[in-house]
Amino acid sequence: MSGRGLHGVMAEYAESDKLLAAAKSARTLGYRALDAYAPFPVDGLDEALALPDSPMPLIILVGGLAGCATGYGLQYWASVLSYPLNSGGRPLNSWPAFIPVTFELTILFASLAAAFGMVLINGLPLPYHPVFNVPRFSLASKSRFFLVLEARDPLFEAAAARAFLKGSGAEEVYDVPE
Repeated sequence: MSGRGLHGVMAEYAESDKLLAAAKSARTLGYRALDAYAPFPVDGLDEALALPDSPMPLIILVGGLAGCATGYGLQYWASVLSYPLNSGGRPLNSWPAFIPVTFELTILFASLAAAFGMVLINGLPLPYHPVFNVPRFSLASKSRFFLVLEARDPLFEAAAARAFLKGSGAEEVYDVPE
C-alpha cells in the first residue's frame, strides 16, 4: 500500500458455509477485530464473530414504557387535574376509558424508539467505509460473502492474515486501504 494505511485484509467466499467456517477459525486463532458481510443473514455468524447482544430490546421497552406513561398521564392530567368533569357518576380517574389512547401511544413510542435506536446503533448514515474501496465488495449485496480481518487487531500481521484467509477457502484475498 503505497503511502496509505491499511484497514485490513478481505477474503471473498462464494458460499455462506465457508464464510462461517473462516470466521470461526479466525476467532479460534485469536483475531478479535473482524467483520463479515453477506447478502442475507447467515445463521451462527453472529456467534462466530462474538457480537455483543443488541441493546435494541431495552431501547424499545423504554420507548414503550415512556409512551404508556405519556398516554395515561396526559389523560389523567386532562380528566382529573385540569378539567375534572363528572358525567354520569363515573370516577374521574376512569382507567378503562384511558386504555385505547395509552395503548396507541405505547405502540407509537416503541416503534419510534426502534427506528431511531436502529439508526443510531448502526451508525447510520454511513456514506463511507474503507471496504467500499474494494471493487468486488459491491457483490456483498448480491451473491458473495466477505470476511475482513482488521488492522487494528493486536494480532494482525498483513502477510499472516493473507495466508490464513487464502488457506480458509477464500476465492480471492484483497488488501483494504484506509
